[in-house]
Amino acid sequence: MPETSKMKKPDVKVVLLGDMNVGKTSLLHRYTERKFKDTISTVGGAFFLKQWGPYNISIWDTAGREQFHGLGSMYCRGAAAIILTYDVTNWQSLAELEERFLSLTDTANHDCIYAVVGNKADLTDPTAQQSQDTDGMSEDQTECEDRTEPEVLSTSLTSSASPKQVTHEDAMALYGRILRYKGLEEKSSLPAEKMCFETSAKTGYNVDTLFETLFDLVLPSILRKRNEYQESPTVDLEECRGGSSKRARSSCC
Repeated sequence: MPETSKMKKPDVKVVLLGDMNVGKTSLLHRYTERKFKDTISTVGGAFFLKQWGPYNISIWDTAGREQFHGLGSMYCRGAAAIILTYDVTNWQSLAELEERFLSLTDTANHDCIYAVVGNKADLTDPTAQQSQDTDGMSEDQTECEDRTEPEVLSTSLTSSASPKQVTHEDAMALYGRILRYKGLEEKSSLPAEKMCFETSAKTGYNVDTLFETLFDLVLPSILRKRNEYQESPTVDLEECRGGSSKRARSSCC
């Protein structure tokens, strides 16, 4: 019988937290599948394994519904980075991060990195309204679309604009409170300017920047974890069992 391939083991974990309908699942789909999807609310949690150079990063998408709240701390256990997500058009979604979700991060790594992310920026920011993806499209096709449809695109997106309820400064203030909650000094921590993002899962605005910034920042955590593994390697029970059975057969008769 051919040997089955083993599933790749994640080197590090990144977790998305936030209230329902802020677009956590859509952010993950935009980054991993390069497209926007209208999704239903996540039940419990789900994860995607991302190859980042020689490393494997698991990205966990968690449910924002109150009924699944207790599962959040379990998903955050051992996390190297947590993305606290809110909706820029909904002030309450920012408040919920501090009131409901921040305590769930107590099970994360002691050196966990935190990002505060305002999604749905395309509803309030003209710079976020232009689609960021041209995958599978030639330069000529892109130029043709730019010549023939810019006004239609601008009109359709602008007409659905919503008032912005959360400013970038509000997000930076929350980041400062997260650091204080964790007992960290702002001077020795990553700056709020670097760790607060506004994104659009719909257009792809800033989505790659968000994930790739975090992946670069968690590399020290990955290297430390690998060093710890090399210093105290685990025992493969399957190999032990196989060795024991071979010894038993060789000593028989």
